[in-house]
Amino acid sequence: MPELKRTALYDLHCELGAKMVPFAGYEMPVQYPLGVLKEHLHCRARAGLFDVGHMGQVTIRAKSGAPAQAALALETLVPVSIAGLAEGRQRYAMFTADDGGILDDLMVARRCDDLFLVVNAACKADDIAHLRAHLSDICEIEEITDRGLLALQGPEAERVLQTLAPGAAAMRFMDVAVLDSDFGPLWVSRSGYTGEDGFEISVTNDRAADLARALLTDEAVEPIGLGARDSLRLEAGLCLYGNDIDTGTTPVEAGLQWAIQKVRRDGGDRAGGFPGADRILGELEKGPDRLRVGLRPEGRAPMRAGTPLYASETGGAPVGTVTSGGFGPSVGGPVAMGYVPVDLAGNGRTLWGELRGKRLAVTVCALPFVKQGYKR
Repeated sequence: MPELKRTALYDLHCELGAKMVPFAGYEMPVQYPLGVLKEHLHCRARAGLFDVGHMGQVTIRAKSGAPAQAALALETLVPVSIAGLAEGRQRYAMFTADDGGILDDLMVARRCDDLFLVVNAACKADDIAHLRAHLSDICEIEEITDRGLLALQGPEAERVLQTLAPGAAAMRFMDVAVLDSDFGPLWVSRSGYTGEDGFEISVTNDRAADLARALLTDEAVEPIGLGARDSLRLEAGLCLYGNDIDTGTTPVEAGLQWAIQKVRRDGGDRAGGFPGADRILGELEKGPDRLRVGLRPEGRAPMRAGTPLYASETGGAPVGTVTSGGFGPSVGGPVAMGYVPVDLAGNGRTLWGELRGKRLAVTVCALPFVKQGYKR
């Protein structure tokens, strides 16, 4: 096994009593002494601090020096409007394959003279190779390895960060900015992976622990591990790459068509031109054969990833599969997501999940499971 990497906050995690586990090639905290349930609820009620330094940070600059050229170049790899992204704003995107599958999902920010990308940890080596293979003639692609990444999430995140980085409170959801602080210039986006208001903060590795300690001195902030990060994003109806989306799912099947702007669709000024466009644009017009849906299992037993779904309580072959599932602390019961045929995807439809040889009822429902707290 290759040696696990460590983020700039590794020593702090150990000091705080975190339980460390292997994740995407890194030693990462899965929980702290507070425990997953209380960490989850604390983030929903106040503010939680996450180490996301394992994620990939990448900049793309046009060799010509023209930011618009870099944006158009990136549009050849994603079905999203990058050229239409205003400076100081960011957008959710996905790299697509020739057959319409999803290679990875990512965030793209438009800054003054470059594009700043945050990609998933498990995919970052492949993503960077993908970018270089297709864009190197036009753009310079640089992996940023000297900066850590923190996420501060929850209703009190704005107040807490404003004290250390003035200007944070003025940002809107999906704004990006460079904010001055005692920890050096912070690359800040008002976004996150919990459904709550919050920020993602890129800081140099040598100041990451100092910034984290300063944030944790506020009595509203608790450190949060991967366990609660997963239950928070599941309640928020957000996809986890490798579970809910992968090379076998298209953006339309995954319910991510909201991320594909009209200008990239049929009839738009820059329609198509990205891998898998024929299939993806076809599904936008005619609809896919299956859809990602929310699921509420009856009772208290969680239905986890891989649970087969059936149309009836007895007999028949599986019609779908749970891709993410667990206990939703804010909901007070089990929640899940999965893929089912379109004709079974209506809200209120009863399906059956098989657990340990027994089929239990599960109701198709709308996503997200909790109200989003973004600052629009």
